[in-house]
Amino acid sequence: MAKKWRDRVTENTVELFSHAPDPLENTFDHLGDPGLFGPDSVTWLVMSDVASFIGGIRALIVQAAHPEVAAGVSDHSQYEQDPLGRLSRTASYVTATAYGSMAEVNQSIRAVRFAHRPVSGISHRGKEYSADKSDLAAWVHNALIDSFLTAYRIYGSRSMTQAEADTYVLEQTRLGALLGADPLPSDANSLSCWLAEHPLVDTSPAGSEARKFLARPPLPLFILVAYKILFYAAAATVPRQLRKAVGVRNLPGARIGGHILIRILRFALGYSPAWGAALDRCDQPRPAKERIRDTSGTTR
Repeated sequence: MAKKWRDRVTENTVELFSHAPDPLENTFDHLGDPGLFGPDSVTWLVMSDVASFIGGIRALIVQAAHPEVAAGVSDHSQYEQDPLGRLSRTASYVTATAYGSMAEVNQSIRAVRFAHRPVSGISHRGKEYSADKSDLAAWVHNALIDSFLTAYRIYGSRSMTQAEADTYVLEQTRLGALLGADPLPSDANSLSCWLAEHPLVDTSPAGSEARKFLARPPLPLFILVAYKILFYAAAATVPRQLRKAVGVRNLPGARIGGHILIRILRFALGYSPAWGAALDRCDQPRPAKERIRDTSGTTR
């Protein structure tokens, strides 16, 4: 009975992220290549856990608090018409850059920078934006990194020291540099302050549209119920100024609900199959105490 339940949860979760090619499909063509971070990195630990689901939602909330970033997404993205496609492509980018060989990392970076070239325009407040600009790239990248870190520290599988958090942020400046992002804070406190106290944060029509979509995306009802728990668990970790800009509430009990659901998902799904594949590629042993799901959906 428990196995059938786990299999169903795994099948439904994997299906959500299956609308883009597997970013590590050819990873064993690069045996021994540790990629941008490697087996001993904090990045591989953080991204292995299902708390990253909350981190991904949180990043989208934070990104929407910057009117020019939100305008770029609204004007040039088809997230409302193809939400699962965009979700899958974003997940593929995160997976490739975290766990891929350097060839796979560079391929993903090239694809992102190519896609960003035509993304330019003018926001509702009359400011020009371009996804190629280093400051906007920094907002998107830094929001993602701060969100994965915050989600892991609050909802992750184990406690994290301040030194580990700072190491994670410093590791991620390598990725930010490849994206042409600037500035790139190099420790956890500097990163969170840079986002929370950013002078360009404000309300915007595009940010409001994004929040409405994020609060209720077009998902089957039984998946939507779980998603809403994750959404409000994510929102509960966002600094007040950023929540206010996007118009999202901090609901009582949201963190408790997030803790409960993440524990259920961790029990059902185990740890990231990308982590397992990257360890295998680098000829490193898989940790004995963690159940790592293979791409087939099984765990070992």
